[in-house]
Amino acid sequence: MSQMQTHTKALTKVLVANRGEIACRVMATCRQLGIATVAVYSDADRHAQHVLQADQAFHIGAAEAKHSYLDFDKILAVATQAGCDGIHPGYGFLSENPDFARACGEHGIAFIGPSAHAIEQMGSKSAAKIIMADAAVPMLPGYHGDDQSDAVLTAEAEKIGYPLLVKAAFGGGGKGMRIVEHKDELQNALDSARREAQSAFGNPQLLLERYLIRARHVEVQVFADNHGNAVYLSDRDCSLQRRHQKVVEEAPAPGVSDELRVQMGEASVRAAQAINYSGAGTVEYLLDEQGRFYFMEMNTRLQVEHPVTELVTGQDLVAWQLSVAAGNPLPLRQPQIQVQGHAFEVRLYAEDPQREFMPATGTIKKLRWPNGEGMRVDTGVAQGDTITAYYDPMLAKLICYGDNRSQALARMGQMLADTQLLGLSHNLPYLAKVIRHPQFAAAELDTGFLGRYQTELLAGSDHSLAASIAGLMQLQQQPGGINPGWRLNAPATVRLEFSDNHGEHHLVELTHQQGERWMDGHGRVLQLMVDQHQLELEHNGQISRFGYHADEHSISLQLSDGALELSRYQHQAEADGSAGAKALQAPMNGTFISNLVQVGDQVSAGQALVVMEAMKMEYTIKAPSDSVVIKLPFASGDLISDGTALIELEASE
Repeated sequence: MSQMQTHTKALTKVLVANRGEIACRVMATCRQLGIATVAVYSDADRHAQHVLQADQAFHIGAAEAKHSYLDFDKILAVATQAGCDGIHPGYGFLSENPDFARACGEHGIAFIGPSAHAIEQMGSKSAAKIIMADAAVPMLPGYHGDDQSDAVLTAEAEKIGYPLLVKAAFGGGGKGMRIVEHKDELQNALDSARREAQSAFGNPQLLLERYLIRARHVEVQVFADNHGNAVYLSDRDCSLQRRHQKVVEEAPAPGVSDELRVQMGEASVRAAQAINYSGAGTVEYLLDEQGRFYFMEMNTRLQVEHPVTELVTGQDLVAWQLSVAAGNPLPLRQPQIQVQGHAFEVRLYAEDPQREFMPATGTIKKLRWPNGEGMRVDTGVAQGDTITAYYDPMLAKLICYGDNRSQALARMGQMLADTQLLGLSHNLPYLAKVIRHPQFAAAELDTGFLGRYQTELLAGSDHSLAASIAGLMQLQQQPGGINPGWRLNAPATVRLEFSDNHGEHHLVELTHQQGERWMDGHGRVLQLMVDQHQLELEHNGQISRFGYHADEHSISLQLSDGALELSRYQHQAEADGSAGAKALQAPMNGTFISNLVQVGDQVSAGQALVVMEAMKMEYTIKAPSDSVVIKLPFASGDLISDGTALIELEASE
């Protein structure tokens, strides 16, 4: 990234009011510019990477964000105590909180972002659409009014037509957003979107807008200063989304004509100027199949996907933020901004795609990031770190640059192949399938892409060979190594059982052949050699190598389609209904939201029973079989521990 022009004004000490990879990202630029950094941390983050990388760090409260990273009185007290002249909010948490921005100014501390007034104007999506319409920014038909009664929303939905989008009027990140395809789905969508919006943003207000079925999500990076200057720095395609959250981003948006690119850029500058914007912002659009673009929202902060813009423009956007917040003009004018090459970013999450993308927790047992030409990793975790259920499950962003889209895509494939991450479930194999998909390679993109190809993207792999490897490792860990034993007129056979982190059960049968060779139940002849770094497996004359981690509880393998953790299977009595009971347990720590049934109700297999929230998302627990509800132990707001039974059922007669 190019160096900023030298200005007379500069911040000297910045508190980063965030955690994880974005906190580390901001600190990296501060370090390059000679700006001292201060971290804040919760009980859960005492040993987190952002704490280790800061010049100073201060404890600010309990693990729950509302008691720490969302408590701006504590954060301001730390900033004052530490002598900070700037606060960078990152994204999420307090980044779009106008009260926090205003309070920073009242304490004589520069808020590294737009004014409180600009945040307020764009923070209400309803108000934002009115402002954008006045600025001649194209708009989708919708309802953005203050009357939030079900009757009015239902009537407005009829005017807009289906399918439509129910959307939280405040906030972002896909929270409080529901697609409604038919009238009879509207009420449930309104109820659940309100709950999620209230929980995530403290405001249940909703808006409605027409839903474009084959639309692309294209956004424009804008930047403005306090001297009347505003520019746009390339655009990004963020169409690949799941649950309205971005999974893969790229810059510039492929297949966009130069004329359309300029039109979107200039409309975005008008949007920024309409609210006297200052700092980094993103104007998001829906792009239809005819090449028409419609305003969605403006995010008044640095975006998660900002690195792809940095790579194609050669600019450090955090450095721009720091300079503008110090009172300097923008370092470049529009004609000076050049876009070259192509960049991709994928978001690596602690989640299990094979279990409906359930967020995962655990300790990172082994970690190796890729390191090659055009490759960049933004992360806030390291080997040995524990991922908890308190915060967003994003582990890292893998970013790459190429001279063109094909080269960048090839490099991203190599990045995913070179990444080793063992100890918890993650979406690395899912990402690899996405970027290898022929329609993605052909840039045939729209917001329905992941849903349309979900079956093939989530297709499970045959993990029987991995289970056999785990069996051989189990035998090698026995005292004295593998002991095939002795049988009269028959080779020794060992049977072992494993369960993996996707909930699958594996029965492994290994029959001794000769020396260190064994045959598994699938007729494969195997020989395993293990050192402290990797496994070398010879099977049917073919040699393969795997990264691994083994401890007394489990064996984790780095396979071509991702990490797999196998544990010795623990038998339970058939009478305890263990499979059904597990289906009714909380999948992680969280908050109980509501009971959807009553004691005594007869429920059917697959029926929704209770709703809980964890990692900022709602999860619905469903009946594993036809049953009768006999106990509802929790009420709205109760804190739930991982594995707790959320409801008790008994089988129907």
